[in-house]
Amino acid sequence: MGRLTFAGLETRPGQVWGAVRLVPLVRDEPVAGLRMHPGALPETDHPRDGCWYVPHGLTAEWTGDGTAVPAFGTALRMPTSTVKRSRRPDSKHEQRTRIRFVPRRGALETYLPLAFKAPVIAWEEWSSRAFRQSLLPQPDRTYHGFLVDGLADALRVFEIHPGQCGVLVYVADALSGVLVTPHPDDYRALHPTLIEDSYGELIWRYSTLYDSVPEFATRLDASKVDSLADLRVQVDEARRDWAEFHDGTLAAGLLDPDYTFTETYEMADLSLVRYRPKFEAGRETHVGEAILDKKGRPAFLQSFRLSETQVRRGRLLEALAANEWHLERTAGALALTRPALVALLRNSDLDWMLRRDVVDHDLALRRRGQ
Repeated sequence: MGRLTFAGLETRPGQVWGAVRLVPLVRDEPVAGLRMHPGALPETDHPRDGCWYVPHGLTAEWTGDGTAVPAFGTALRMPTSTVKRSRRPDSKHEQRTRIRFVPRRGALETYLPLAFKAPVIAWEEWSSRAFRQSLLPQPDRTYHGFLVDGLADALRVFEIHPGQCGVLVYVADALSGVLVTPHPDDYRALHPTLIEDSYGELIWRYSTLYDSVPEFATRLDASKVDSLADLRVQVDEARRDWAEFHDGTLAAGLLDPDYTFTETYEMADLSLVRYRPKFEAGRETHVGEAILDKKGRPAFLQSFRLSETQVRRGRLLEALAANEWHLERTAGALALTRPALVALLRNSDLDWMLRRDVVDHDLALRRRGQ
């Protein structure tokens, strides 16, 4: 368990376009030995190996000793026909230094199963459905960024700050997502791709319902400015005030909760993790992936805001896993009756994981008011 943090990053005043607010995150120094590239690269670049089409995704590349990673496309490589290809290192001297992220639309399908633990006792119907389809229902509908009113224009006209390595995207001051990169050049390359990301239905609706948000303009005390040095002090103080306000208010839904971190890959001194909070109804909920250093500071961070339906599913899956799929104990933990729990599972499209005779029996009891 732990919290997300913007340690190593400085929050700068946001820029507003209609209902869209973009808040920049700036680094004093890039993260050494790690770069992010737009696009998910295939294992091989040789055209005879097949035709590749990969939608919007990301690739992380790092060095084990902290030296700089060459900019994408500038490193010399041997032709693939003369290089031995392997899915895994052949020896301790050969180390993998590149990993690919699936596009965010597909990554969403991996977040909720983090709370999923299959029942110890399975039956034929459950196993058949799980292998033929998936452990979870299809994710809720998401919307590409170009469908979010004002986002494309905001990304086009907003200023990119010197040293900017990240951004928080707000629509009607609802935090829709965060992108943090290790290097300013990475952010410049990924900035236009925010329009290709997926956003939840809540964010799409807010973009159509709200025309504008307040600017939160910063005001300096002119009576204390007699020189450039005084002006610099006033500007630094205004930036600190804005950062405290933003991190404690606008970004509180992301930074305040305690998260469960699931480590998925070791990258030299960095760790790739997926994170999720405790699923609570009526609370802003973010899930995503991050690359953290040994102190928990983010070198890379990407988040997605879940809908209330997704939060409810995650909460039910957590409760079922914690109570080993015992319906009576799960219902008690959620302060529900067993028929009410089965009805809730059905409304969340999770009742297929239960035996049909159990579902029919409990729903009949609920209809009779028992």
